[in-house]
Amino acid sequence: MRPDPASPQARPRQASLDDLGRPLAEVTFVVVDLETTGTSAATSEITEIGAVRVRGGEILAEMSTLVRPSAGIPPMVSVITGITDAMVATAPAEAEVVPTFLEFARGAVLVAHNAPFDLGFLRAAVERCGYPQPAWEHLDTLRVARRVISRDEAPDCRLGTLARLFRSTTAPCHRALADAQATVDVLHGLFERLGNLGVRTLEEVHEYSSRVSSAQRRKRHLADGLPTGPGVYVFRGADGRALYVGTSRSVRSRVRTYFTASEPRTRMAEMVALAERVDAIGCAHALEAEVRELRLIAEHKPPYNRRSRFPERAVYVRLTDEPFPRLSRVRAARDDGTYLGPFGSVREADDAADALLAAVPLRQCTPRLSPRVRRPACALADLGRCGAPCDGREDVDAYARHVAAARAAITGDPAPVVAVATRRMDRLAAEERYEEAAVTRDRMIAFVRAAARGQRLAALTRVPELVAAAPTADAGWDLVVVRYGRLASAVTVARGIDPRPWVDAAVASAETVRPGPGPAPCASVEETERIGRWLAGSGVRLVRLDGTWSWPAAGATRAARSYAAPTTAATPATAATPTPSPTATASTTAGPAAAASTATAAGPARPPGWTGPAAVN
Repeated sequence: MRPDPASPQARPRQASLDDLGRPLAEVTFVVVDLETTGTSAATSEITEIGAVRVRGGEILAEMSTLVRPSAGIPPMVSVITGITDAMVATAPAEAEVVPTFLEFARGAVLVAHNAPFDLGFLRAAVERCGYPQPAWEHLDTLRVARRVISRDEAPDCRLGTLARLFRSTTAPCHRALADAQATVDVLHGLFERLGNLGVRTLEEVHEYSSRVSSAQRRKRHLADGLPTGPGVYVFRGADGRALYVGTSRSVRSRVRTYFTASEPRTRMAEMVALAERVDAIGCAHALEAEVRELRLIAEHKPPYNRRSRFPERAVYVRLTDEPFPRLSRVRAARDDGTYLGPFGSVREADDAADALLAAVPLRQCTPRLSPRVRRPACALADLGRCGAPCDGREDVDAYARHVAAARAAITGDPAPVVAVATRRMDRLAAEERYEEAAVTRDRMIAFVRAAARGQRLAALTRVPELVAAAPTADAGWDLVVVRYGRLASAVTVARGIDPRPWVDAAVASAETVRPGPGPAPCASVEETERIGRWLAGSGVRLVRLDGTWSWPAAGATRAARSYAAPTTAATPATAATPTPSPTATASTTAGPAAAASTATAAGPARPPGWTGPAAVN
């Protein structure tokens, strides 16, 4: 039966603005923040939940509770958050808190700053408590801020930075409720910005980061004709200047994303608007593409690349070469002393130097001292922070013991620096001076990471020639020739082809590299670290090794891993004149008077006729 044409149900109705989405003023949000025992939702637990229920700019309710974890809170976490085991000893357990939060958040859209972190812990807690996973709709203020806030307004999109930008009434302090309250103010500030851009519904907020302008779509033809394999692409303006350099395993597919909704970065839309052509360089495999990208960025310094543009701005801490050496901050590494670094900033270099000076009483004055000329001692001598070689209290031989200890901590085992910093952190934490303890921790970590980085770089850049191979997905081989830490040649060998002649050809055609001073004398630090990460990949095998590739078994790399420092190089193998064998023996040698450790590992199966590469890891 057809409806009466005169009836209201049969009349066409024009959709109102409200029909196009849910107005932000009518949506209920629950802004949540968590404090946890670590960074992994799989192995860590929640220690505090703070949540604010808000709608139409008004706070409806707040929730805040400590949560008793099943294991103790690590001291480092207590230093950051101020939450101790004693504070959570009488707090409700996770099983009691989760249902309360689920009821508090019922029917609302969850909001968090860096939402994947908080939602990951919440989902893990819900699963452990045996509840079905809620279908939470959520907003990430970090993601929205990256779309809305320009670098001229704020150097980054951290919660503290955004809270200051939007003049939040609550300052973030690594406590859950305070951080959630600050996130509420940030959320409202972002909504105000979005409203000025015509974004007024929740659906429009979700879609905002994937908007594509018609100008972007019109330039999709720039991707035509580009190679489909790995390589580097360069967006160029009308004057031929490089605007942006990138890399991909499939250049054509990656360039096409700049003209679609899958490219959310605001500055990329600006870059695409200026681009007139895209140049591409095909590469043998992904490592060669990454290295070429770094070199092109350093050469052209494209304005839309944020990273790797100024490798020459690296900072080092130098242990000078003089009768009474001291620490000096320099911009370049030469063959005139022991170097710590490189560092990405002056502040990080100063932090690492302070950590070393707290453990080793090196002089901190800047004049060059002579054993024959006496100078008045400074206050550091009376405080026991310096042996006062200036006024003759320590001669060259006595002061040399401090220099040897500093050099051993930089090039070998940083345990003395870690021990001094740990004792100070324990004392400051016991006195509830958590901010000072955090400063000491940051200085120690800066030193340990820099020492580990320098040791890994020095180990690889000392090798005159290294040839390695990695298996490809189609049972072929990616080959590299590395000389003094620089990629000198790259080749891909297809499946079923004997790789040994290709190895000889790659070595014969490789770039000639001359050794030099410093941790990375022949390439940028990033290039050598990229090579190190590639060598650490699964199934990578050493084919040839000219020289010795090793770092101290009790060196800084082990300590850096203890403090969650990122590792950027492979486990080296030590050999003088290696010969191909079914398995390889990897040896890491320790510093003076330390024993070496050895391990044997077998790699993946070789193709027929292949007897060269042996497993690195």
